Amino acid sequence: MMDLSFTLESFEGPLDLLLHLIEKNKMDIYDIRISTITDQYMAYISRMGKNADMMSEFLIMASTLLDIKARMLLPKQQDENGEEEDPRAELVQQLLEYKLYKYMSYELKDKEINASRSMYRESRIPREVQEYTIPIDLDTYLEGVDLSRLKAVFDDVMRRSREKQNDEAIRFGKIKREVVSMPEKLTYIRNYTHRHKHFSFRKLIEAQMTRENIIVTFLAVLELIKNGQLIAVQEGENDIQMYSPEEAPPSLKPAADNDNTQ
Repeated sequence: MMDLSFTLESFEGPLDLLLHLIEKNKMDIYDIRISTITDQYMAYISRMGKNADMMSEFLIMASTLLDIKARMLLPKQQDENGEEEDPRAELVQQLLEYKLYKYMSYELKDKEINASRSMYRESRIPREVQEYTIPIDLDTYLEGVDLSRLKAVFDDVMRRSREKQNDEAIRFGKIKREVVSMPEKLTYIRNYTHRHKHFSFRKLIEAQMTRENIIVTFLAVLELIKNGQLIAVQEGENDIQMYSPEEAPPSLKPAADNDNTQ
């Protein structure tokens, strides 16, 4: 028998010791020479002393090895499929699972060590940005209106504009494209809002002369609603009324404004 020396603290349990012996003897884990492993295992636990807590686990495995060794000497048994049963099969499965978890623990330990070497800088996001909250509740400014209703009006006006431009192209030839500025259109709608207590969304975009104007006007209205500078209210099936927050009826004003007026 090969004379092996062991350091007791190096093994975390009986499966750890068995894996060490298998690797030491260069055995195939699926074809363990159970007699050799059992002899070496018994030699190890004889050196363990009388620590009851440690001995109990190792003694249970020792009895398992002796049982397997005895069954290996008996005539082979067959399972339900007519194949020979291997008394070592359950032990091999336990060793494979233990080995998997053991090497997974090594991977996690390496990740922990690598993480300890990482340095993180503090966030440089300005305080006013971190503390920013949305100033308005969009539902307050969309009284009974959703984007599908706005888009339905927009699509209808766009269709009519396309038909109108096609007629003009036939009558006057090629029509020069007009460049429309979003900032200018926002200013235009703000001024329009100041001149009217409320106005029709449909009439506003129908008043635009070109498709480009219609599109930019539509986008500008959405921007003003988002910023709380317009309140949209559904009126019937085919139109939407627009109010400035200051000129809207009390029932349509945001809650904060209503509280201030009381």
